[in-house]
Amino acid sequence: MPPDSTNINNKATAQNTYDVIIVGSGITGGWAAKELCEKGLRVLLLERGANVEHPNYPTATKDPWDFPHHLHLSEADKKEKFIQSRHWSFKEDNKHFYINDQENRYDEIKRFDWIRGDIVGGRSLLWSRACYRWSDLDFEANLKDGHGVDWPIRYKDLAPWYDHVESFIGVSGSAEGLPQLPDGIFQPPFEMNAVEKYFKTKVEAGFADRKVIIGRTANLTKPVQGRGQCQARDLCHRGCPFGAYFSTNASTMPAAYATGNLTVRPLSLVNKVLYDEKKQRATGVEIVDMKTNQTEEFYAKLIFLNAATVATAFILLNSTSSRFPNGLGNGSGQVGRNLMDHHKGFSASAAVDGFEDMYYYGRRPTNIYIPRFRNVQQKDNGFLRGYHFGASAYRNQQQSDTIGAELKESMCEPGGWRIGLYAFGECLPYADNRVTLNNDKKDKWGRPVIAIDCEFKDNEKAMHEDMGVTAKEMLAASGFKDIQVGGKISFPGNANHEMGTARMGRDAKTSVLNGFNQMHEVPNVFITDGSCMTSGNCVNPSLTYMALTARACDYAVKELKKMNI
Repeated sequence: MPPDSTNINNKATAQNTYDVIIVGSGITGGWAAKELCEKGLRVLLLERGANVEHPNYPTATKDPWDFPHHLHLSEADKKEKFIQSRHWSFKEDNKHFYINDQENRYDEIKRFDWIRGDIVGGRSLLWSRACYRWSDLDFEANLKDGHGVDWPIRYKDLAPWYDHVESFIGVSGSAEGLPQLPDGIFQPPFEMNAVEKYFKTKVEAGFADRKVIIGRTANLTKPVQGRGQCQARDLCHRGCPFGAYFSTNASTMPAAYATGNLTVRPLSLVNKVLYDEKKQRATGVEIVDMKTNQTEEFYAKLIFLNAATVATAFILLNSTSSRFPNGLGNGSGQVGRNLMDHHKGFSASAAVDGFEDMYYYGRRPTNIYIPRFRNVQQKDNGFLRGYHFGASAYRNQQQSDTIGAELKESMCEPGGWRIGLYAFGECLPYADNRVTLNNDKKDKWGRPVIAIDCEFKDNEKAMHEDMGVTAKEMLAASGFKDIQVGGKISFPGNANHEMGTARMGRDAKTSVLNGFNQMHEVPNVFITDGSCMTSGNCVNPSLTYMALTARACDYAVKELKKMNI
């Protein structure tokens, strides 16, 4: 007799069933895997990109002369990855980590620089590792100035989870007692060089509202279990074989694997979340196997979406049903809206006299940092919210008009000092900055094409102008010469801090998620990547994403045990 087809399907279903499915293996997906595996759940981690295993990063120990174009991009690189090459981090020595733009096109209604990895570990291998806590200045901002909706949490709700995350990943920094930038659990800080220390004294003496501190970074200054101390090579963008900076590959994924509960499936492009109308629950996800181009389904009690903001918005909008004709959990109409990114592009520099007998050691993986000072106490600067500065001082190469041996000799001597500043500013949440689907066009896999319509508006432009004013006054107050201020405001996406599109809130009518990152309308789906953010702050957001993820995992498992999910 032929086998019972029903039994065959049941067997296949059982093989594809887990306790939790996590979509995306970047910073938040890796954290979700660690937390949920350690709580005893069987986890399937789906990643559209190719596998990368720590510590096997192909270019990590290569010398500059090992690269055909001496670390410059070829014309072929720029053509294949024409969006990725808009970003400073995309280089010859790490181009294999980034997505192929020719095969992954999207519609730019307005220019949006969608910078994305295409690997297991995602952008956790590519981030700049800056780690700063949010304060209630940020969590209360929407409520106080009326932009966006109120955050459903405050700093006290997240503080213990910041502790939890920092204790595991290792963050170096200094305690400063600043209310707008709460201190954390720090390893010893990296050291400022002589000019930076001088700049600190001059700025803090001249401006009572400003502090110059060392950057807080997820680079280890002391080894932790399984990971070595930072060697100050400044090659983090290649992947670190020492595990000296935090990444999914070097940190959270090994912890998840150690439980025996983790299955990772690379080359798995998620199309949509499966929804059961009768149960009013998500039941799993549909993927495209990128090796075979065949669709396949996986099932779980819990779904965590961590595909990164734009991709998560796509999955939600593409997950339509009779219950949710406009996308999963989109009764509020907020899915895809309120897309934010930090604006950057400003630069300032100055020449520094003296200090010719001073130098510095190594290639420090962090800059000095000037925390937000605008609109902290008074709000009279012509714009809402604020920005921060990063800076570093360095010695130029000695200039010479000689040739031969004399030229070689002069090139071994450092030239004069300069100091450079850059800035990141907050973008307000705007409902018309959004991600939608173009159903009239299909991508390589037959799915609707993503369309992005996003721009910086008057508030961001006014803030950008103010950056130049305050940078110039700090450089002048320090006695520096040849002050040069320039740069244009960036396009959204280029700060690589995109967020919003599935915001948290107190009211299901105006938000997608509750205060625990749980979908209001689909309670077994959680979203803890940048999509969840209700406002943008001006600091790098990854530490907050991680803390939100750990907190959401704790809540989800407790609710699962109570049979509320």
